[in-house]
Amino acid sequence: MPLISLEVPAGVVRHGVESFSRGRWRDVNFVRWVGGSLRNIGGWRNREDRTNTGVTANVTLGTGQTPRGMITWKENSGIAHIVAGTYNKLWQVSEAGTLLDITPAGFTTLGVVDAVDNLGYGGYLFGKGSYGTERPASGVMEEATQWTLGNWGEYLVGCANDDGKLYEWQLDTDNTNNVADNPAAVIANAPTNNKALVVTEERFIFALAAQGNKRKIMWCDRENNTLWSPSATNQAGDIELSTGGEIMLGLSVRGKTLILTTNDAHTATYTAPPTVYGFEKVGNNCGAVSRQCAVSIDEGAFWMGLKSFFVFNGGAVQEVPCDVHDYVFGDMNVSQRTKVFAVHNGQNNELWWFYPSKDSVENNRYVIFDYQERYWNTGNLDRTAGVDSGVFTHPIYASSTGLVYDHEIGSTYADTTELPHAETGTIQLGNGDRLMDITEILPDHESLGAFQIKLKTKNYPNTAETTHGAFTLNSPTSVRVQGREVKVRLEVPSTNPYGFKLGAVRVDAKAGSKR
Repeated sequence: MPLISLEVPAGVVRHGVESFSRGRWRDVNFVRWVGGSLRNIGGWRNREDRTNTGVTANVTLGTGQTPRGMITWKENSGIAHIVAGTYNKLWQVSEAGTLLDITPAGFTTLGVVDAVDNLGYGGYLFGKGSYGTERPASGVMEEATQWTLGNWGEYLVGCANDDGKLYEWQLDTDNTNNVADNPAAVIANAPTNNKALVVTEERFIFALAAQGNKRKIMWCDRENNTLWSPSATNQAGDIELSTGGEIMLGLSVRGKTLILTTNDAHTATYTAPPTVYGFEKVGNNCGAVSRQCAVSIDEGAFWMGLKSFFVFNGGAVQEVPCDVHDYVFGDMNVSQRTKVFAVHNGQNNELWWFYPSKDSVENNRYVIFDYQERYWNTGNLDRTAGVDSGVFTHPIYASSTGLVYDHEIGSTYADTTELPHAETGTIQLGNGDRLMDITEILPDHESLGAFQIKLKTKNYPNTAETTHGAFTLNSPTSVRVQGREVKVRLEVPSTNPYGFKLGAVRVDAKAGSKR
């Protein structure tokens, strides 16, 4: 019988019941596809403090310092900065890896580490419950602290949702014991009790959900972030959006500023005085799941919603079809969804979202959309904040323990016991009415390291699987396996600094008897 080529299309399909993944990849980690070829994603290494000669130490923000917002940029002199915000700190990391505490005065006790049920004043239905007795769970979560960070020219501006003030850091790195002598400070005259900010392309700062009003946007005068009171002689202003939701975030996209709420999407377009900005609703039922869940790229703005993914490319918001919808949204810890964050991996044309699964209070999984080849991908990894490459050579992500990593380097995966693997859904002959007898595997692969394959067989959909192997891949690889349905699992059993590439896998299989 001729060889059968198992040409499994790129991407993961994990939507609906297991049979929907037949002939596709279903369970993967640390892999991607390039032109249909399966290969490992780039590895990562700890970012190091290289200031002490002969001594290297990993950059870490400290015990309990889980990053919830990150930005990189270069000041006018060319010096690069990394800044990360946690529930009670704001940290600057230099190019050399030194850590500087730039936390604003008075901020250290205001943050929330994990989202909790809001049992405080205003957190439950009016008039319900008895005085002096503990009220029941409200179902309204107090979100974990998230920082929105941006650049006002070469300076840093930021806002933490539970603190509400707008801050600016003017790059002063003078310090005593790694604590800045001139840390970030409140922007004079700026509104308070805000939830987020965004800097527009026209050099305005938008204060979002301003002054405790969940629908209100306020903006400063153009090029003057200390002037917020509107008058005939400036361009400061404010508006209350017509929405039933709460403003979550803003980002620049194609000459506009996109505002996402928990329900819908709006654009702000600069119109010059006297109105300054015009606002338009561009989407309904497309609310953002968190304050860090959106990314703006040339193809448009993409974000994760409560039950779907969305894109805005200048017209109306559209839902992005997702082949892993049930896997992601059916196994997410919704009480901690405000920790979801998105990051662009531009060198690989990917958008990554990190989120917590049902059995985790921290982000422990990722879902990827390759917007060029239009496929979805999944995996497991602890990351809570990150930025794309550009200012630095490699993407930079941070873990829940405060460790900072350079990503997409080689194929060594620091601080994890997991290694790349990829497993298909079931593969069968014809309608699955015959057994397959597999005697040989011929892989088309390019790898200087060990690569193994396992075959999982069963005769009926609801029976237990039998695992055969692992077989070390040679060309050919002799096996003796029989089953009505077969899954192919590829594994890298040890770290391989050169990575791997895999094309089609062919098997010598013949039809056995019917049962």
